[in-house]
Amino acid sequence: METLSAISHRDGALAYFLLRATLGVNLCMHGISRLLAGPASFAHSLVALFERTPLPGWLVLAFGFTLPWIEAVLGLLLLSGLRTRLALIAGSVLLVVLTFGSALRQDWQTVGLQLIYSSVYSALLAFRSRNIYALDRFLP
Repeated sequence: METLSAISHRDGALAYFLLRATLGVNLCMHGISRLLAGPASFAHSLVALFERTPLPGWLVLAFGFTLPWIEAVLGLLLLSGLRTRLALIAGSVLLVVLTFGSALRQDWQTVGLQLIYSSVYSALLAFRSRNIYALDRFLP
């Protein structure tokens, strides 16, 4: 008979996997959809959004071309559970950058959503010991 502790550990690991996989799919699809729609279109739309901020257009454009690739790669890493710690830290840093940009635009609704994402990243990082359904288990 399985102990309550063993069931709790297994359920905690499953919950961790499901949250990590959901975040991974979300982030990966952000990147892939932007790449499929054309990275130039996305990058130029960001330049228009940031016209009234002190950020130079060339910097916003460069970020816009880079962001979809970062999202796709980090999303795949999270989905697969490969280099989970690195992906969670990189995703958290990315959210700091995105939150800074949204705050510059005074887009407080987006900032609020980004805080939710930050909370999920933080929870996943804090409970990484539950990350047993992951490719990381096969790494030295």
